[in-house]
Amino acid sequence: MPPRARRLTDADKASWAAYVRLIAPLPGKVAVAPSEPVVPEPPPPAADLPPQPRVPSLIARPRTKPPVLAVGVQPGGVDGATWQRFRTGKLPAVRKLDLHGMTAQRAFHALVAFLRTAHADQVRCVEVITGRGSGETGGVIRREFPLWLNLPEIRPLILGAAHPHALNQGSVRLILRRIR
Repeated sequence: MPPRARRLTDADKASWAAYVRLIAPLPGKVAVAPSEPVVPEPPPPAADLPPQPRVPSLIARPRTKPPVLAVGVQPGGVDGATWQRFRTGKLPAVRKLDLHGMTAQRAFHALVAFLRTAHADQVRCVEVITGRGSGETGGVIRREFPLWLNLPEIRPLILGAAHPHALNQGSVRLILRRIR
Protein backbone atom coordinates (compact mmCIF):
# COMPACT_ATOMS: atom_id res chain seq x y z
CA MET A 1 0.00 0.00 0.00
CA PRO A 2 1.46 3.44 -0.93
CA PRO A 3 2.32 5.81 1.93
CA ARG A 4 -0.19 8.48 2.87
CA ALA A 5 0.50 12.02 1.72
CA ARG A 6 0.71 14.68 4.43
CA ARG A 7 0.73 18.45 4.47
CA LEU A 8 3.93 20.33 5.19
CA THR A 9 4.54 22.20 8.44
CA ASP A 10 5.52 25.87 8.51
CA ALA A 11 9.19 24.87 9.04
CA ASP A 12 8.98 22.59 5.98
CA LYS A 13 7.47 25.40 3.91
CA ALA A 14 10.21 27.82 4.99
CA SER A 15 12.90 25.28 4.16
CA TRP A 16 11.30 24.65 0.75
CA ALA A 17 11.07 28.39 0.02
CA ALA A 18 14.76 28.84 0.92
CA TYR A 19 15.65 25.98 -1.42
CA VAL A 20 13.58 27.32 -4.32
CA ARG A 21 15.30 30.73 -4.09
CA LEU A 22 18.64 29.01 -4.79
CA ILE A 23 17.46 27.36 -8.00
CA ALA A 24 17.94 29.11 -11.34
CA PRO A 25 15.96 28.06 -14.41
CA LEU A 26 17.73 26.28 -17.24
CA PRO A 27 18.93 28.49 -20.10
CA GLY A 28 16.00 29.36 -22.35
CA LYS A 29 13.41 28.35 -19.74
CA VAL A 30 11.16 30.61 -17.68
CA ALA A 31 11.02 30.32 -13.90
CA VAL A 32 7.73 28.90 -12.69
CA ALA A 33 6.23 29.88 -9.37
CA PRO A 34 6.74 26.96 -7.00
CA SER A 35 3.75 25.05 -5.78
CA GLU A 36 3.64 23.43 -2.39
CA PRO A 37 5.13 19.95 -2.69
CA VAL A 38 3.40 17.00 -1.13
CA VAL A 39 5.81 14.83 0.78
CA PRO A 40 4.94 11.21 1.48
CA GLU A 41 4.69 10.37 5.14
CA PRO A 42 7.64 8.35 6.39
CA PRO A 43 7.01 4.73 7.37
CA PRO A 44 6.36 4.13 11.06
CA PRO A 45 9.52 3.54 13.13
CA ALA A 46 10.55 0.06 14.16
CA ALA A 47 9.16 -1.01 17.51
CA ASP A 48 12.55 -1.24 19.21
CA LEU A 49 13.90 2.14 18.01
CA PRO A 50 12.69 5.52 19.28
CA PRO A 51 11.46 7.88 16.52
CA GLN A 52 14.07 10.35 15.27
CA PRO A 53 13.13 14.04 15.44
CA ARG A 54 12.80 15.67 12.04
CA VAL A 55 15.48 18.37 11.63
CA PRO A 56 15.08 20.82 8.73
CA SER A 57 18.10 20.65 6.50
CA LEU A 58 20.02 23.75 5.55
CA ILE A 59 20.41 23.65 1.81
CA ALA A 60 23.40 25.49 0.43
CA ARG A 61 24.05 26.44 -3.15
CA PRO A 62 26.44 23.89 -4.63
CA ARG A 63 29.80 25.31 -5.70
CA THR A 64 30.09 25.28 -9.42
CA LYS A 65 33.32 24.26 -11.05
CA PRO A 66 35.11 27.05 -12.81
CA PRO A 67 35.13 26.64 -16.57
CA VAL A 68 38.04 24.92 -18.25
CA LEU A 69 40.99 27.24 -18.69
CA ALA A 70 42.31 27.52 -22.25
CA VAL A 71 45.54 29.35 -23.01
CA GLY A 72 44.82 32.47 -25.09
CA VAL A 73 41.04 32.58 -24.53
CA GLN A 74 39.66 35.60 -22.66
CA PRO A 75 37.97 34.41 -19.47
CA GLY A 76 34.95 35.93 -17.81
CA GLY A 77 35.87 38.45 -15.13
CA VAL A 78 38.58 40.22 -17.14
CA ASP A 79 37.68 43.40 -19.00
CA GLY A 80 38.78 43.84 -22.62
CA ALA A 81 41.46 46.47 -21.95
CA THR A 82 43.13 44.42 -19.21
CA TRP A 83 42.98 41.28 -21.33
CA GLN A 84 44.55 43.13 -24.29
CA ARG A 85 47.39 44.45 -22.11
CA PHE A 86 47.89 41.00 -20.62
CA ARG A 87 47.71 39.13 -23.95
CA THR A 88 50.18 41.43 -25.69
CA GLY A 89 52.69 41.27 -22.82
CA LYS A 90 52.24 44.89 -21.70
CA LEU A 91 51.04 43.81 -18.25
CA PRO A 92 54.38 42.98 -16.59
CA ALA A 93 54.92 39.63 -14.94
CA VAL A 94 56.01 40.18 -11.35
CA ARG A 95 57.51 36.70 -10.98
CA LYS A 96 58.89 34.10 -13.37
CA LEU A 97 59.31 30.34 -13.11
CA ASP A 98 61.61 28.50 -15.52
CA LEU A 99 60.81 24.79 -15.90
CA HIS A 100 63.64 24.03 -18.37
CA GLY A 101 65.52 20.83 -17.66
CA MET A 102 63.06 19.51 -15.06
CA THR A 103 61.27 16.19 -15.15
CA ALA A 104 57.50 16.48 -15.58
CA GLN A 105 56.87 15.48 -11.97
CA ARG A 106 59.39 17.94 -10.56
CA ALA A 107 58.06 20.69 -12.87
CA PHE A 108 54.49 20.06 -11.72
CA HIS A 109 55.39 20.29 -8.03
CA ALA A 110 57.47 23.43 -8.67
CA LEU A 111 54.51 24.99 -10.53
CA VAL A 112 52.04 24.25 -7.72
CA ALA A 113 54.38 25.69 -5.07
CA PHE A 114 55.15 28.75 -7.25
CA LEU A 115 51.47 29.52 -7.92
CA ARG A 116 50.40 29.03 -4.30
CA THR A 117 53.16 31.34 -3.08
CA ALA A 118 52.43 34.00 -5.71
CA HIS A 119 48.69 33.83 -4.98
CA ALA A 120 49.28 34.12 -1.21
CA ASP A 121 51.52 37.15 -1.86
CA GLN A 122 48.70 38.67 -3.96
CA VAL A 123 50.77 38.78 -7.14
CA ARG A 124 48.53 39.52 -10.13
CA CYS A 125 50.61 38.40 -13.14
CA VAL A 126 53.25 35.66 -13.37
CA GLU A 127 55.13 34.04 -16.23
CA VAL A 128 55.95 30.35 -16.55
CA ILE A 129 58.57 29.29 -19.07
CA THR A 130 57.89 25.75 -20.25
CA GLY A 131 60.28 25.79 -23.19
CA ARG A 132 59.32 25.01 -26.77
CA GLY A 133 60.61 21.45 -26.73
CA SER A 134 62.37 19.63 -29.54
CA GLY A 135 59.46 17.60 -30.91
CA GLU A 136 56.80 18.59 -33.41
CA THR A 137 54.23 19.21 -30.66
CA GLY A 138 56.76 20.52 -28.16
CA GLY A 139 58.23 18.99 -25.04
CA VAL A 140 56.45 17.02 -22.35
CA ILE A 141 56.10 20.00 -20.00
CA ARG A 142 54.67 22.22 -22.74
CA ARG A 143 52.13 19.55 -23.73
CA GLU A 144 51.10 18.83 -20.13
CA PHE A 145 50.98 22.45 -18.95
CA PRO A 146 47.38 23.22 -20.09
CA LEU A 147 46.20 20.04 -18.36
CA TRP A 148 47.97 21.01 -15.15
CA LEU A 149 46.28 24.43 -15.16
CA ASN A 150 42.86 22.73 -15.03
CA LEU A 151 43.63 20.44 -12.10
CA PRO A 152 41.66 21.09 -8.88
CA GLU A 153 44.68 22.27 -6.89
CA ILE A 154 45.71 24.87 -9.50
CA ARG A 155 42.53 25.97 -11.35
CA PRO A 156 41.00 28.00 -8.47
CA LEU A 157 44.13 30.19 -8.35
CA ILE A 158 44.15 31.20 -12.04
CA LEU A 159 41.88 33.61 -13.85
CA GLY A 160 43.40 33.52 -17.35
CA ALA A 161 46.38 32.39 -19.41
CA ALA A 162 47.99 33.59 -22.63
CA HIS A 163 51.26 33.46 -24.53
CA PRO A 164 52.95 36.88 -24.24
CA HIS A 165 54.08 36.66 -27.87
CA ALA A 166 52.43 34.70 -30.68
CA LEU A 167 55.76 33.36 -31.93
CA ASN A 168 56.90 32.15 -28.50
CA GLN A 169 54.76 29.20 -27.48
CA GLY A 170 57.29 28.19 -24.81
CA SER A 171 56.20 30.86 -22.36
CA VAL A 172 52.80 31.37 -20.72
CA ARG A 173 51.63 34.33 -18.65
CA LEU A 174 48.99 33.77 -16.00
CA ILE A 175 46.63 36.23 -14.33
CA LEU A 176 46.01 35.05 -10.80
CA ARG A 177 42.73 35.50 -8.99
CA ARG A 178 42.55 38.03 -6.22
CA ILE A 179 42.11 36.87 -2.67
CA ARG A 180 38.67 37.82 -1.39
